[in-house]
Amino acid sequence: MVSYKMSSLLIKNPLAVATMNDSQEEFSGGHILIENDVIKSIGPETLDIQADNIIDASGMIITPGFINTHHHLYQSLTRNIPLMQNQPLFSWLTNHYEVWRELTTEAVAVSTQTGLLELMKSGVTTSSDHLYLFPSKASPKLIDTEIEAAKELGIRFQPTRGSMSLGKSKGGLPPDDVVQTEDVIQKDTERLLAKYHEESDGAMTRISLAPCSPFSVTTALMKQTAAFASSNGLQIHTHLAETLDEEAFCLESFGLRPVGLMQELNWLTSNAWYAHSVHLNDDEIKVMGENQVGISHCPSSNMRLGSGIARIRELLDAKVNVSLGVDGSASNDSGDMLLEMRNAMLISRLREQNFWLTARDVLRMATRGGAAVLGRHDIGQLSVGKQADLALFDMSGLAQAGSLSDPIASLIFTSRQHSVDCLIVQGKIIMEHGDSKADEIDLVSRHNRIAAEMLEMATQRTKIEFTTHQEIG
Repeated sequence: MVSYKMSSLLIKNPLAVATMNDSQEEFSGGHILIENDVIKSIGPETLDIQADNIIDASGMIITPGFINTHHHLYQSLTRNIPLMQNQPLFSWLTNHYEVWRELTTEAVAVSTQTGLLELMKSGVTTSSDHLYLFPSKASPKLIDTEIEAAKELGIRFQPTRGSMSLGKSKGGLPPDDVVQTEDVIQKDTERLLAKYHEESDGAMTRISLAPCSPFSVTTALMKQTAAFASSNGLQIHTHLAETLDEEAFCLESFGLRPVGLMQELNWLTSNAWYAHSVHLNDDEIKVMGENQVGISHCPSSNMRLGSGIARIRELLDAKVNVSLGVDGSASNDSGDMLLEMRNAMLISRLREQNFWLTARDVLRMATRGGAAVLGRHDIGQLSVGKQADLALFDMSGLAQAGSLSDPIASLIFTSRQHSVDCLIVQGKIIMEHGDSKADEIDLVSRHNRIAAEMLEMATQRTKIEFTTHQEIG
C-alpha cells in the first residue's frame, strides 16, 4: 500500500487502547487525533470533528508502536542452518562467521528489508540493529545500505556502528578478514554521524556505537567508544553476560566478571545498554540499577542457544531500564516482537511465582522500556505531544475467540496468531490491512537466493558440512 502523510488523522472507537503513559491509562472507545507527526488529542471521549483521514478502529487494540532494541538483521540470511541448530554460543558463532564472511551489499540490503518487515508485521515502529562485521571483500558502507533500506520502508531506525578489532590472530573469535582497525572504525563512525545522525525529537535515524563484545575488541576500543559517546551525547551498546563461557573468558583474560569489566572500562553509565545480561549476581544487578544502565532482554535467543534465564524481575526492581530485543534471526529464527513478548512472560514463569512477569510488564518493556534504553523521550507512549507511532491489531480472528475479557492481555497471550492491521509512524500509514509498500514475493525470492549462494560459497571455501546436523551432547 502507499505511504502517505496527512495533516490530520482521527482514529475512533477502538476496542481498547493501551496508552503506556505515566499513569498507564487504558480505555475503550474514544479517539486518537493526530496532526502531522504528533498526537494532538487522545482519550475515551468521542471526538466529533472533521479530519483529513478517519480510521474506524472497531474491534481493534491500539498500542504504542513497539521498539526493538537488539537485532542483527543480516542474520536472517542464515536461519536454521543444520550444523548450528544445536550449538551453544561460541561454536555457533565460530561456524556462522564462515558464512557471514560472504556478506555483500545486496545481501545486507535484502536482509535488512526482510528483517524490518518481519518486525513491522508484529507492530514494531522503531528498531535498532547491531552490524559489527565488515568482510574485507564487501563494501565498507554496509550501515549506509541498512539506513537506506529502512528509509524505504518508513520505519524509525537506530543502527549501531558495530565493531570488532580482535581477529583470530590476536586472540579473538572472528576471522581476521571481518574485523577492522580502530582507526578505520573511528573514521567511519564520524562519517556516519555527520551524514545520518538526527538529534531532534521525531528523529527517524539515530546512530549509536556498539563494540561487539569483550572477546572481540580491545579494552582500548571499549574505553575510546565510551569517551567519544559521552562527549557527543550518544548511546552505547554491547553484548554482556550472555553465557557462562563469556564469564569464564572475562575471568581468565581480565580477572573480572563481565559487569566488573564494564565498570573498569567506564561503561556503567546511563547512556549504555546491554544485550542479554543473563548471568548477573545480586551485587551486579544493584550496581547496574544505581548507574541507570539499560538491558535488552532477548528471551527467544537465550532459549535457542541454551544461555539461561535472565533475572528480569530483579532487574526491574533495581530500577534498571529493561527493553526487549528479538536478537538476530540466526539465534531466534524469527523477528516477531509479539512472540518475544510472550516468551519473555512465559520464561519468567519457569522461576518461582514472585519472579513472574505479567502481560503488561512485557508490553511496557516493548514500549516505554525500549524508548528509555534508546535514550528517547518522544516515543514509546500514546500521549499528547508525543510522536504518532501506533500499532493497530484486529482482534476479530479465530485465535482471539473467547479472550476478549481482557483484550490488551490477549494481545500477548494469543500472540502466535497476531499480525498488525495498521502501522503508523510519524503520522504516516506505513502498513494498511497488513500490507506494506514492499514487493514481498520478490523480496523473499531474492533473500532465499542470496542465502543459498552464501551457504554454497562458504561450503566450497571451508569444506565444512553446514547441512549436516551436529549431535547434541
